[in-house]
Order: sequence, then C-alpha cells, then structure tokens
Amino acid sequence: MGNFNPMYVTFGIYLIAVLLIGFAAYFSTRNFDDYILGGRSLGSFVTAMSAGASDMSGWLLMGLPGAIYATGMSEAWIAIGLTVGAYFNWRLVAGRLRVHTEYNNNALTLPDYFFHRFGAEGKLMKVISAAIILFFFTIYCASGIVAGARLFQSLFDISYTQAMWLGAGATIAYTFIGGFLAVSWTDTVQATLMIFALILTPIMVYLAVGGAAEMSAAIAQVAAATGKEYGSLLAGTTLIGIISTAAWGLGYFGQPHILARFMAAENVKSLVKARRIGMTWMILCLAGAVAVGYFGIAYFGAHPEQVSSMAGNDERVFIALTTLLFNPWVAGVILSAILAAVMSTLSCQLLVCSSAITEDFYKGFLRPNAAQQELVWIGRLMVLAVAVIAIVIASDPESRVLGLVAYAWAGFGAAFGPVVILSVFWKRMTANGALAGMLVGALTVVSWKATGSSLYEIVPGFIACAITVVVVSLMGKVPASVETKFEEADKAFKEAN
Repeated sequence: MGNFNPMYVTFGIYLIAVLLIGFAAYFSTRNFDDYILGGRSLGSFVTAMSAGASDMSGWLLMGLPGAIYATGMSEAWIAIGLTVGAYFNWRLVAGRLRVHTEYNNNALTLPDYFFHRFGAEGKLMKVISAAIILFFFTIYCASGIVAGARLFQSLFDISYTQAMWLGAGATIAYTFIGGFLAVSWTDTVQATLMIFALILTPIMVYLAVGGAAEMSAAIAQVAAATGKEYGSLLAGTTLIGIISTAAWGLGYFGQPHILARFMAAENVKSLVKARRIGMTWMILCLAGAVAVGYFGIAYFGAHPEQVSSMAGNDERVFIALTTLLFNPWVAGVILSAILAAVMSTLSCQLLVCSSAITEDFYKGFLRPNAAQQELVWIGRLMVLAVAVIAIVIASDPESRVLGLVAYAWAGFGAAFGPVVILSVFWKRMTANGALAGMLVGALTVVSWKATGSSLYEIVPGFIACAITVVVVSLMGKVPASVETKFEEADKAFKEAN
C-alpha cells in the first residue's frame, strides 16, 4: 500500500471510460459516413464541445501557460487572436460550409468538398489537398503525442519512450474502434474536464499565494530579478511580435478537424446555438490557461524552492501547480484534463488523416466501388498507419508542443483558410485559382519557416494564398454548372437562416 497513488486510480477510470465510449460508438457505426462524420447527426451541444475540444489540444494546458509563465502577458495575444478568429469562423464559415458540403455530393472530407465544388477540374486539387492534410497533420499529431508523453513521464516516473506509447495507445484504440462518433462523444466529456481544470486551478493558485496584494508583490519581485515586465500586453514585444501571436486566429478558417465538426452538424440552425456554447467555453478555457501561467509566476516567485518540480521545462507549469496544490484524488481528475486535451485533438487529427487516405485516395482512385464495410476497415487501418508515423516524429524528447502546433496550424491556415472562405462566398472562384492558392500558401509557410523570420509564417502564407486565388480565378472561367450549384447552395443557406 505504500506505493499506492490515487492519481493512478483516477487516470485508470478516465481511460476505461473513453474506451467504453469507443465500443458504444462501434455499434452505432454502420457505414463509412458514420465512421467519418457520424451520419451528420451531431446536435448543438456536442458540436460545440467537440469543436472546442478538438481545437484546444495539449498546448492549451501546457504550451500556452508555459509561454505566459516564461514571458508574461504579451503572449496572451495568442488567446486574443484565437478568440476573434474562432468567432468569425463560426459566424461566417460554419453554416455556409455545412450547406455547401451537402449540396456538393454530400462531401465527407475537405478534399472531397473541393473536388465536387469545382467540378471535374477539381481532381488534381483533391490529391494535393489530401497530401497537404497528411503532411501537416502528421506533424500536428506528433505534438499531441509529445504532450501526452510529457504528462505520463512526469506523473509515473517512466522513460519518455514508454510514456509516449502509453499516452498514444488509448487514443489510437478508441479512434480505431469507434470513429467519428467515439471521437465526438469523448470530446464532450473531455471538454467538460478541461473547463473544470482551467477554472479551478487558477483559483487554487490565487488562494495559495494569499490574494491580490501578495500576488502583485510576488510578480514584482520576480520582475525585478529577471528584468521582465510580466503584466503588460505590450512589454517585451514588438509590432511584428503582436501580429505574429494574434495571427493564430487566421488559422481557424483552414483547420480540417474543426471544419469537420461544422460539416457533421445536424443542420444550420443548430450551429447558431453551438456557436454560443462553443465561444463561451473557449473564452473561459483560454482565460484560465492564461491565468495559470501568470499566477504561476507569482506562486513560484513566492516559493522558489519548488521551481524544481517543473524539471526545467516551462510547459510543465500546469502539471507542477496541480500536483503541488491539490489532494492526489482531485489532482488526478484535473491532470486527466491534460490527457483529455491531448486525446481529443489527436483523435480528430488521426480521423481526418484516415478519411483523407481512405475517401480521397483509396476510394477516389483505387477502389471507387468499394463496399462500406471495406472502407470502414481501411479507415481503421489508416488510423494506425498515421499514428505510427506521428510517433516516430514525436520520438525526440526535446520536441516542444507549442512549436510543433504552430507550424502545422500555420500550414493549414495558409493553405486552406482563404480557399474555404472564398469557396462559400465567391461563385467566381475557379478550380485553378483554388489549387494555385493552396500550393502557394503551403509552400510559403514551409519556405518562410526556413528563413527563421520572427514574423509567424501564417501571415505571409495566408496573404499569398488569398491573392493567388483571386488573381488566378479572374484569369479563368467558371463552368455554368458549378455556378448554378453554388447559387442553389447559397439560396438554401439563406432560407435556412
């Protein structure tokens, strides 16, 4: 009994629960449509919570608090930019994309939507967009595996490699078994855990420090020792720094795993309620993550002897505060929120990669008449294949969660963001314009990242993609059938509102 740790029990209960949900979803999965989009049956609450949980990966509880702890409130521009970007994504894109995908041959994936949206000319774009998804999502999946490995490594005192396989195993299992329904249902549970942890933890840190006056004094003491000004949004940064951090919000318009939630919604009207629920959840979670990092400065400033609990890694500030301040039973529940954040996003990403390979390559080119059960099992096998590649990328224990997420987020935002926005607003857009914009956006991100510039690569990538789409589209002609289909979908969306 001497080695008994209540956190092991709470973690075990959580892992068993998500696996049971996976098995429940297995019996509700009848065809590939169910496996990839849950039969377009998600209600407002599940849509909102699933979109939020799939968006906010391990970086919410590790990367963002760590950045705030290390630098101060100037890193909060990420949270501000994300909030604005998410709102406009819900407001401008969600409902329109739900209708347009339905009118475009009931498209199940983003590449499939692009293919049908632009007619026969979209075939090459289907391949290119699926390839972009696989490239950037494999990196994104790796970030989730790194975050999960850090959590298990710090809590269970095991090697990074063992922690990596343990952290990824449960996620791969329930995604493999239950597909989209399992992912969405578990996301709802995970989103609830995340908001609970991010509201309760900063309150406990605040009480542990002693109140507002003590917190201000402790932060001032740390600031005097380090020469940093932690409390200002503008201190220690530049205009380019602010633009770079706030520009994270641009990424929302091109994230396939978030857009898939809009596509899977029950109907357009349900998305209005989902937006209100989702944005409230998001604002509370981001505010909590910022508070954890900022209050952590005060706590460890007042208790310098406990800084070693972070093991030299700022991204472990949330883990350290939780294990120090909470009863082990409660700490286990709260730390399960990190695993929830990791698992919710990783599962969505694995599923999107699987759908890109199965729907857009296997069915699209190799087996167009494949049976539904065959597609479901190919989809499951592709979940395993992508997971193994992501694990190989994540095998470097020096990997940083926020860095991996930032690169993949920029890649999707720049390659797909302007294309998605214009595809649901502008009937004059051509297949060549979309394809050229996609390629220019993705290549700009990769090449800009290689220069080492301080300007976040999503900014030049997003702008370059948008300009390319417009210029190339204006040089071409849209088939009459494509324009007619766009007008029908646009009319249906207006009538639904």
